[in-house]
Amino acid sequence: MKSEFALAFNQICAEYGLPRDIVLDALRTALVTAYRRDWKVPQHQSVTAEVNLNTGLAHIFLEKVVVADEAALEAAEFPDTAIVLAEARKLNPQASIGDVVRLDVTPRNFGRIAAQTAKQVITQKLREAERESQFHRFSRQENEIIIGTVQSVRPRGVVLHLERTEEALMPKREQLPGERYHVHQKIRVYVLEVKRTSRGPEIIVSRAHPLMLRRLLELEVPEIASGQVEIKAIAREAGSRAKVAVASHQQGLDPVGACVGMRGVRIQNVSRELHGERIDVVLWDPDPAQFIANALSMKVFSVTPDEYNSQGRTASVVVMDDQLSLAIGRLGQNARLTAKLTGYRVDIQGVTEAALNTLQQVNESPELLDDLKEIVPLIPRLANIMHLHEEEHYPYNDEELKVIKTVIEAVKKVVIARRDRERPEAALLRKRRSAQQQAQVERQEAIALARKRVPPEAYERKLSTLDLAEKVRRHLIRNGLQNVGEVMERMALGDESLLMLDGVGAKALREIKAAVENSGLHFVEPASEIAEEEAETEAAPAAPEVAVAPTEAEASPEAVPAPTEGEAPAPEAVAPPAEEADSESDFPFQLEEIVEEMEDVLVEEEEEELPPITPVKKKKRKKKSRTLVYDEETGEMIAVRHRRRRSSDTWEDFEDDF
Repeated sequence: MKSEFALAFNQICAEYGLPRDIVLDALRTALVTAYRRDWKVPQHQSVTAEVNLNTGLAHIFLEKVVVADEAALEAAEFPDTAIVLAEARKLNPQASIGDVVRLDVTPRNFGRIAAQTAKQVITQKLREAERESQFHRFSRQENEIIIGTVQSVRPRGVVLHLERTEEALMPKREQLPGERYHVHQKIRVYVLEVKRTSRGPEIIVSRAHPLMLRRLLELEVPEIASGQVEIKAIAREAGSRAKVAVASHQQGLDPVGACVGMRGVRIQNVSRELHGERIDVVLWDPDPAQFIANALSMKVFSVTPDEYNSQGRTASVVVMDDQLSLAIGRLGQNARLTAKLTGYRVDIQGVTEAALNTLQQVNESPELLDDLKEIVPLIPRLANIMHLHEEEHYPYNDEELKVIKTVIEAVKKVVIARRDRERPEAALLRKRRSAQQQAQVERQEAIALARKRVPPEAYERKLSTLDLAEKVRRHLIRNGLQNVGEVMERMALGDESLLMLDGVGAKALREIKAAVENSGLHFVEPASEIAEEEAETEAAPAAPEVAVAPTEAEASPEAVPAPTEGEAPAPEAVAPPAEEADSESDFPFQLEEIVEEMEDVLVEEEEEELPPITPVKKKKRKKKSRTLVYDEETGEMIAVRHRRRRSSDTWEDFEDDF
């Protein structure tokens, strides 16, 4: 049968949610502190405490070093920390010189006297341990959804009760507009940030963050949680409307239908959780024009993307006249969310307005017709269609709409192409974008090769199995690494891949490498590389010939022997053309050419804008020698100038001029 002390000890562990070792260590520390305070034990004396969990009895021990005799005891730096060998043998017959023995110095009434002294220390230690445990527990729940109970509604935000004594704060900016909160109401929130403070962890939660919508969809849609459907982008105006772009990684699976659910059950549950927020699920497409058309959630007449616009990536969208207000949305919300989702600035026009602008643009710039030879016959026809429509106001038929669409798209593409040809920056931007795309492809290939080198069992082992510091492990988890396999992928890509992670430096890199090496996991070399290395080893010549450089006499043209009669002259060495040498490089453009082009552009701009600077010579002002003299008769100050006499060649003689 357990004692009252053991029951109380277990109750404390359960209430604070702490391991038994932490509580027991706090109790020992409190007992040692109480003994040092009440019995005036110096700090250089080592004191330990032992507690019997079954009986609840506590014992205090002093640790002393065994010395040979009294002379050695007096010669010690701290005599009270040493003990003579003869006395040590009484406590431990096996003791020898240099050993440490423990003396039981527990006072007779220590339990009752030290209880009050140790109470405060135990409480403080338990609070510190509880705060540390709370911080570690909730730091692992960052970017996740938890359930909280509304405890109070304050001007600075809503205070939520989470578990036991934990509280979270939801500021005003993170609340859904128009949503009211009541005390004891249970709501789902997104853990935005966990801060370490002197009063414990400060937990900031949100219901307006875009990732809140992502986590709710992952909970509601099993296909997203399993990876069959991927959320590509989210654009959200909390409490009002949101757009989600999804794509499928499984053939035959409709990602939009999977997210909406049968009769819209899944998306309605998410919308109900977000206080009736309207959610549009659209299909992601690699083609920007099609993706923009899908993001508008309506039938679009024409879309023309402009990648290199000076104001950023722009898309010219044309819709039917009766759907123009629907495409723009209430207060421009639909167009604004579409721009956030796709990354393009959307310019929406009606069919009639776009056609009239196109005709006006052709009339103002007749040189565009040189690049519009294929559709030149359609331009008068388009003018006739617009004239008849303006007079009779009849709807467009299919043939007329086809003509309008062809002319509008052709003119816009020609205008964009002409502008890009006139701007040298656009060519550089295209080259840069192509280089970025090629670098992205090469990175994907490098990642695929790195994954082949990682053993499959590494993905099944968690980061907790590695011998890493808690701080380094938290940095890896915060950067999205969940298992050892993902860490080894970064290692296979090179040290820079790990150093790019937030919080990982040179010291942490060495610790991660050492932990992976000690884990027993090793990189797997692909069979193709091993076969190539063996083939190269077998095909290597046993004794390669060493080329000897010719001497100056041999290299000179006079030393070359002339061909004899009947002997063909030696062929001359022909250098390969420069174009063939440059074509071997996989890099899409040369950096020197870009720098030269940029310098030419900058030089031209400086020559056109800056006017010539003419030096201005400043004239030296001649100082005049003056003296102020007070006139007693008039009571005023009079300036007296000193002038040099013409007849004098020196400055010794002056005359006063009043």
